[in-house]
Parts: sequence; structure tokens; C-alpha cells
Amino acid sequence: MALQSSEVKAVLERVPGLCFGIVGDFCADVYLKIDRSASETSLETGLPTQPVAEQRFSLGGAGNVAANLTSMGAKEVRAFGVVGADLHGDRMIRLLNEQGISTSGLLLQEKNWYTHVFTKILIDDVEQPRLDYGNFNEPHPDIAAQLLHNLEDLLPRLDILIVNQQAYRGIHTTAFRKALAALINRHQPTLCVTDSRTYSDEFAGTIRKININEALRLCGRQSHLDGRIPGEIVRQSAAELFKRWQQPVILTRGEYGCVVFDQAGVHEIPGLLILGRTDSVGAGDSMLAGIAAALAAGFAPPAAAEFGTLVAGVTVQKLFVTGTATPGEILELCSAPAYRVRPELALRPETARYYPGTRIEIVSELPERREFTHVILDHDGTISTLRQGWEEVMEPMMIQAIVGGHRNTIEGDSFRRIQARVRELIDATTGVQTLVQMKSLSQLVREYGYVAEKDILDERGYKQIYNEALMRRVETRLRRIKEGRLLLSEVTIKNAVAFLEALDSRGIRLYLASGTDQEDVEREAALLGYADLFAGRIYGAVGDIKHEPKSKVIEAILRDIAAEGRDRIVSFGDGPVEIRETRARGSFAVGVASDEVKRSGLNLIKRSRLIQAGADLIISDFEETDLLLKLLFGE
Repeated sequence: MALQSSEVKAVLERVPGLCFGIVGDFCADVYLKIDRSASETSLETGLPTQPVAEQRFSLGGAGNVAANLTSMGAKEVRAFGVVGADLHGDRMIRLLNEQGISTSGLLLQEKNWYTHVFTKILIDDVEQPRLDYGNFNEPHPDIAAQLLHNLEDLLPRLDILIVNQQAYRGIHTTAFRKALAALINRHQPTLCVTDSRTYSDEFAGTIRKININEALRLCGRQSHLDGRIPGEIVRQSAAELFKRWQQPVILTRGEYGCVVFDQAGVHEIPGLLILGRTDSVGAGDSMLAGIAAALAAGFAPPAAAEFGTLVAGVTVQKLFVTGTATPGEILELCSAPAYRVRPELALRPETARYYPGTRIEIVSELPERREFTHVILDHDGTISTLRQGWEEVMEPMMIQAIVGGHRNTIEGDSFRRIQARVRELIDATTGVQTLVQMKSLSQLVREYGYVAEKDILDERGYKQIYNEALMRRVETRLRRIKEGRLLLSEVTIKNAVAFLEALDSRGIRLYLASGTDQEDVEREAALLGYADLFAGRIYGAVGDIKHEPKSKVIEAILRDIAAEGRDRIVSFGDGPVEIRETRARGSFAVGVASDEVKRSGLNLIKRSRLIQAGADLIISDFEETDLLLKLLFGE
């Protein structure tokens, strides 16, 4: 990413002085959370009722774009669209006005029009088939004409016009699209960006934001719903559309970022690497708002796409709501962003490239100068397997925390959905501090509502329960080691200790950085016999959720060797956190894609995570110690 924090601040500082216009499908998302515990049998139908325990109404489509602009600080946002003479339309207008969005251009059609609403019913945190309003709308010609007239009157005042098309039966009839395109052409060079689900091939003279599957369709290529589209095909499609339209194209790829093609050629914008659960609903609207804000602020399309990526990166972390992003949230994310690196390679192990004669995967070119003097190693899964199976301890502990005393009364399907949600949380947060995981658990417990608020623990309370259960397993293994019934090789990754000893013999300074509590990681390293190799340079968690040991140790080393430079540091780890932190500071990262059960061999899931976090090399274990030493440290 080339966009600097100062440039992000510049966009946000200019937004309040800009005038935005949005013409399109103003929609609403209504979330209804069903709680069957209060269900009763209807006297009229004999069927069980669906009690609504919680309902949320949020702006969607063009409305969500407008809401994101005002959330970013825009003072003048003008809406141009149509609503129905219904309660949803009234509520939408009220909500838009409350957010400072001008609705004078939002027209009321009393017949043949329902406000576009997507009603999402949630049962046990699972979305049921939607109830959609507005699928049979027919805009009246007089309403369409008035809408275009209102827009043309104000168009000269706008710094940018955003064209949104989300609904198939919305305002964008054939006649309206032609008239709107002609209006835009008459008012060139007014800046205009279009986001259309169905009609991107129209609206000449506008910058297009378009998703990859729609782009493939327009180019006559086959779409891939799994997102595994070769980068060359993506770039070719963007180039073809730019040639066809003669305007910049921002081609979005979901979590894998986007490709921008403009007069300067192709620009690849990586997706954000977010460790935690995400909700993509409304992400496209948020990104569009960010793109429009940066374009109107005077930035080129590639920089605008980067800014839009940050805005969407904030909102996807807000679950079950079409969220918005504030300047503070955007600045916080851009202060230490993490991006997905080489997603295609990560998802296609058959394309891996290996150092000749080894199983060492070369992800990025080795630096010419390889005078590494400081090595940082993660502990669990990189060296030690003492805590192997921690997921088997955490999962039932988390489920029990969520269901409380209701385990025997929860239906099988509901229980399986809770189990799947817990597994998703564990998978998404592998490698982060236990406190961070337990904070997410507290949120889950509160969200499901089986446990009374007074009985919900904070992250430290849940961590204590988890640690007690895990340490019973660890202590059993440690006791067996002391008794000689378990060998060191049976609780460490293959050749890991020999590798540490070889590094120490070369005079390399070793550092151990772990998300495990400081006291525990020091004790375990000592009992396994290699604590002395680190000479007191062991960094563990200290009970502070803002204290990330893997980040702190790298910062400490950089302070110590500032004169020598970042290129003297190499880190080894099996989790995305340490790899991401290393990459962010410009040092070299080796991903250890270890199979902790077998203690040797490649774990393909870890490989994918580590590459996307920014690993430069991938190894499965330390079996090829001599070759690895030669590769990294020379003869």
C-alpha cells in the first residue's frame, strides 16, 4: 500500500468541505432476531409463533453510501431517489435527516412502489430466507423526470456524483439510464463514479467500481464464486474494460483487495488481513463511499481505492449491521494496517517454488545481504508442542460459557451452530493473545443471551477458566517428561532444539516471543532444556490486552540495533501475528507451517495463513537444519 497516514488524514480533513450527490436505490436492511424461548402456539393457525427479541433498522444501498459519507464527516450529502408511501419509507427519510443527509431530492411515489427493504430474520444467529420489498416496483415516468430535473439543477454544485444501482426493479429503467447518462455527459467534467450491479457497461464518462464476477461476465469470461480467479485473468479483465470505457476501472475482489486500471496502467491493491470474524454486508457501499471521498478530495483512483479499502476494513468488523466508519476508526486502522500478501499463491500450493534440493518454499526473493544477527522465535507450534491440542480444550470451555446452565435444553441444531461459531472464532484468532480470544468470548456470551448479564465474566475471568483446564493437560505432559516417560523429541517440532543450538553456536542472539503468559513460557522453556539459549530474552503475555509480546520484542530489538538495521532480524513463527509484525517492520519472516500432532510435515492451512500474513519462506519443520542455516546464514 502506497497511501500514507498523512494522506488518509488529508482526505478526512477535506471531506467536510465537499458536496456529494448520490442517485440510486435507497434501501434499508431490517434485522429481526427471533428468540423461540418465548414462542407460543397461534390460536388462529395452530403454528408456533416467531417472537422478535430484537429488531434493527439500518440504511442500505445508496442510503448506506450516504451514511458512510456523513460518518466520515461530510456536511453536505444530497440524496436523489424514490421511496414508497409506507412505514419503511417514512423511517428511512427520518433516519437520513437525522444523519444530516438532504432528502429534498428523495421523491415519494404512492402507487406501484414499495420502499426497498431487505428483511433478515436471524434464528440462533443464522440468517433465514430474506423477506424483500420492492421487487415489483415500477417508477412512474413523471417521477423519473422530476428526479432527473432535481439532479440537474444541483449537479453544478457537486464535487462528485455517485451513481448507485442495486435493485433490479429500482429507478434504473432503460429510459432513466439513457437520460442519466446524457445528463452526466452534458455536465462534463463533473466527477462521477458508478457502482452498478447490472448495468456497468452503461454510464459513459464515469469511473466504474465493479466486482470481479460482473467484470468477468462483461468480458465474456466464466465467473468463479469461490474467488480463486487467477490474477492474470483479473488484470486482463480490468485492462479490457478500461480500453472499452476509456475511464478508470476499480475492480473489486472481496477480501483479496482490488485491481485498478487507469491511464498509468494496472495497480494492485491488496485486501486487509483481519484476524477475527467479519460481516461483508454493506462492505461494497462503504468502499464506494471511501472511493468517492478520496476522488472528490483530489486523489487519483489507485489512492482512492486504497482509502476505500480502509473504510470497508472498518465496517466489515461490525457484525449483523450495515456499519459505517468514523475518521477515528479509519485512522486507527491505517496506523498499523495488515494486508493479505500473495493470496493466489496461498490458495494454490501446487504453484509453490522450492529452494533446489529442499522442501523450503521460497515465497519472496532472498535478500542479497543475509547477515542476520538476531532471531525471534514463536514458542507454541514453532518450537514446543506441549500445548498441542489447546483448541480441544478451548472449544468445550467456550461452548459451556455460552450456554451456561442450558446445555440440556438447547436443540441439537442450535448447539451445532454455536459449536460452529466457536470453531470459527478459534480459527480466526489463532496466534493472538488468549486475553483477546476471551474478550471475543465475552461478546459471544452476551450476544447469545443464555447467561444473565450479571453472570457474564470479563476476558480475565474466562482466561482463568481456560488456563486451568489447559494447564492440567500441560502439567501431565511435563510430569511425564520429568519421569522419563516422554522424550523431548515428542513435545517439540522436529529438529527444533538442534536448530536453536546451532544458532547459538554461531553467536546469533535468540529471542522467544509468545502469547502464553510470561511465567508459563519461561517455566516450560526451562523444563524443556533450552531457556538458557535465550539468556533471559523471553517475552510473554503480561495480562495487558494492549501489550502484544511479538510486537514489543521486535520494537525492543530495533531499539537495540538501530545502527545495524532491520535487515539483521529474522523471525520464525507458525501464526500470522508474528509474521505480520515482522513484515510490518521490514524484517525477514520464516513461516513454520507445522503439523503439531505429527511434529513434522506440512500443514496446508497454516501455510495459507502464513503466506497471506507476509512470510518470505515456508518450512514445515527443522529437519533440513543444515540447508536452512546455509540458506539464511551462509557457510
